Amino acid sequence: MKVYNTLTKRKEELIPVKEGEIKMYVCGPTVYNLIHIGNARPMIVFDTVRRYLEYKGYQVNYVSNFTDVDDKIIQKALEEGVSAEEISSRYIEECKKDMAGMQVLPATTHPLATQEIDGMIEMIRTLIEKGFAYPAADGTVYFRVNRFLEYGKLSHKNLEDLQSGFRSLQVSGEEQKESPLDFVLWKPKKEGEPYWESPWCQGRPGWHIECSVMAKKYLGEEIDIHAGGEDLIFPHHENEIAQSECCNGKPFARYWLHNAFLNIDNKKMSKSLGNFFTVREISKEYDLQVLRFFMLNAHYRSPLNFSRELMESSKNALERICNGVEYLKDCEKAAGREAPSEQEAGQKQEIDGYVKKFEEAMEDDFNTADAIAAVFELVRFANSSLSDASARELLQYALEKLQMLCGLLGLRTEQKEEILEEEIEALIEERQAARAAKDFARADAIREELKARGILLKDTREGVKWKKA
Repeated sequence: MKVYNTLTKRKEELIPVKEGEIKMYVCGPTVYNLIHIGNARPMIVFDTVRRYLEYKGYQVNYVSNFTDVDDKIIQKALEEGVSAEEISSRYIEECKKDMAGMQVLPATTHPLATQEIDGMIEMIRTLIEKGFAYPAADGTVYFRVNRFLEYGKLSHKNLEDLQSGFRSLQVSGEEQKESPLDFVLWKPKKEGEPYWESPWCQGRPGWHIECSVMAKKYLGEEIDIHAGGEDLIFPHHENEIAQSECCNGKPFARYWLHNAFLNIDNKKMSKSLGNFFTVREISKEYDLQVLRFFMLNAHYRSPLNFSRELMESSKNALERICNGVEYLKDCEKAAGREAPSEQEAGQKQEIDGYVKKFEEAMEDDFNTADAIAAVFELVRFANSSLSDASARELLQYALEKLQMLCGLLGLRTEQKEEILEEEIEALIEERQAARAAKDFARADAIREELKARGILLKDTREGVKWKKA
């Protein structure tokens, strides 16, 4: 199995630190709002990587954090007049709902930065003792970048590039730094901010130290795969390497996997451009399985362009796969004989060939686009070569393989249960009554139930409108 390693800029054979086990860390979201579709890409991509590694027999320890202390969280809390903890707790729960909708499996561990402060203080203390970090007069602790001779090895930037890159990341107290390249490990509190006691000052950790500590605690000093969006390569992942390798005295991660950016209608996603979409907004128009299919229909290292046209195309393509599954189920029910003929034994080998194509695609740097192409080949074969005249055993085999491949991609293949118009109208009426009675929990539950059954509601001045997803 080959993976593209950002560190070496080439495909390499995947050889884990410990045979049969994969220790994998994926940077999670900062939880100050609903996740957007840019956040969704690494979640879906690396969930699929995890699924395939488990299929190949690896025991995968998959860790993905929630950054629950950050300037944006604090700002949101100040705007709403609530605690930062209330903001982060709210949006962690909302994030988990969206992840479930996208069929993203829960991580082995979802650590929270605020619960790992002691470990961060300990790592910072070790870095100071080893001469890789220093406290300034106001209690800020900086990492000495020039002491780590391999700094820049992940981003492949030279020292001048790094110098200019850090100019946009300057913090107050810049004059305290020994070098403009040095970055913050710990910073003093500001008025109204959450803080923790430390040997240097009352304050909070820098962003980069959080992931280094959580990866070490839950996976160990040397891990197999570290993954995230390509926007994290520099400075976040570069700084993680520096901190971890200087503290632990060994390589941090063997393989670095990064997904490319997501654009909207060929433009960068931006609130100012009005092309910013949350996963929750997309879920009101499409089953989130369609979003997952759309994300996987391109190689994870290729830039991906989101548009309504492409989402409609993904919806239709996913329906073809689901229809193929239903066709095989119907044929199996109607099949008149059990055992396959000699000719059908050859058809079974043909099915195995499509599975092999799928595996070859996934083992070439997790090429989900080619893997999906193999799924479609299997669907076409089933539709054209199998029928209720085929042996039940062969039909079951084809169905089992098709569902297995879809499962490895995290795609559901069952079609939604048909719902009668009278039933829809009755549930809408019940929802309206619940809203009038201020029972908003029940009203929301009815909306979610209808959405799960493929019915989308829209509240208008003329009343509630509905349509099929």
